[in-house]
Amino acid sequence: MSDICAAQNLLRDAFPVRRYGKVEAAFYEAHRFISRRVRKDFTMRRVRSIWEGKARRIDSEEMDALRAALVEESRREQQELTARLASLDEKIAAFEAAAHREALARPFSEMGR
Repeated sequence: MSDICAAQNLLRDAFPVRRYGKVEAAFYEAHRFISRRVRKDFTMRRVRSIWEGKARRIDSEEMDALRAALVEESRREQQELTARLASLDEKIAAFEAAAHREALARPFSEMGR
């Protein structure tokens, strides 16, 4: 895989449109994140060229920044999933507790039916 394709995939994975709502918002966040981590002038136009796979070359600083962005996105997603699983566990526990209370509240004679 060429560096350009790898950078394109990293950029799309690190700044997914589903998180930001639209492509322009993902570009903006990518620009904010990467421009702080590279020495050269990193522009929105550069973000778009990498996103579209039209960049002629990818600098090592850019690749390092993209990898760091992917790590951060993975951590953020992991935290969201952990919180979602905890919420689902609470809902299941509440449902099971309610079902258990309901079963205990029924008279013993009804349970055999």
